Amino acid sequence: MNYWMVKSEPTSYSWTDFEKKGEDVWDGVRNYQARNFLKEMKKGDQVLFYHSGKDKAVVGVAEVSEEAFPDPKDGDWVAVNLKAKTPFQNPVSLSAIKAEDRLSEMLMLKQSRLSVMSVTKPEFDLILKMSAKKS
Repeated sequence: MNYWMVKSEPTSYSWTDFEKKGEDVWDGVRNYQARNFLKEMKKGDQVLFYHSGKDKAVVGVAEVSEEAFPDPKDGDWVAVNLKAKTPFQNPVSLSAIKAEDRLSEMLMLKQSRLSVMSVTKPEFDLILKMSAKKS
């Protein structure tokens, strides 16, 4: 199994919007590196859902429910289907991620503009643990 992070501006598509749908197409990615990550996603992979913009926090966990297929808006690109799994009672803020030494090598801190990226299992597990604590 692999682990990922997707980022969305909550004013355009929030975790709440995603949860209401239950499952949705993750499309509109127009960055080559992010597209390559979408192509690597496998059914069952776990995905951290991050609110960018004002919120700047990981707010839940999704799961890849369908592997890469042509983006419905532009077939030269790809999309995947994601299924909402678990909202975080305590979102994990970007500042908390930056303050945690064990997360200092996260791709999101090195390439902050990517909307889709890989996450290591230890990073994923630590963020889940952090979400269980009130900050």
